[in-house]
Amino acid sequence: MTTVSFTQMKDGTKADYELLGELEERFVEALPERILEALKALENTLSGYRVSRLEHVLQSATRAEDDGEDEEMIVAALIHDLGDDLAPHNHSQYAASIIRPYVRAEVTWIIEHHGLFQNYYYIHHFGGDPLERDRYEGHPWYQRCVDFCERWDQASFDPDYPTRSLEHFAPMVRRIFSRPAFAPSVVGDESARHHL
Repeated sequence: MTTVSFTQMKDGTKADYELLGELEERFVEALPERILEALKALENTLSGYRVSRLEHVLQSATRAEDDGEDEEMIVAALIHDLGDDLAPHNHSQYAASIIRPYVRAEVTWIIEHHGLFQNYYYIHHFGGDPLERDRYEGHPWYQRCVDFCERWDQASFDPDYPTRSLEHFAPMVRRIFSRPAFAPSVVGDESARHHL
């Protein structure tokens, strides 16, 4: 296996970084397949629901597709709970960080905030405020996040719903995650995101 010559980055040569660049490019090209594998792993995660986490996200994506959403939003619905295993207390932000380089800002914002918006349905059972999401009322994507949760996320725990397979969504995942990262034509003006 070819490796770099350095043990500290500051000592790296141009050849070292060219090698790493080539290896990173190949690694990034395989991202869609790693996303699909991570989705498959949701079959064996958080228990207690009437469907697996994989079935939940597949059902969410199916509902988004049935509602006529575009591929960005369908794939976002598919990966929205991808962080449950490694980031159970901030899974929304985890999922948003995965998809952010490949979709418009609206989609990222919805995924980043869906966990807080989901609290509306159950947090009162634990003494929490179900209207905490209303601090974002007036935000241009507030209602879209409410709709994401109402129509797809909170509704997708039905073992009898005609849910499409991961194979059905795989081409969409490959298209979205094969885009050039942070392409302005897709993600828009990155500097504007910090003001939303």
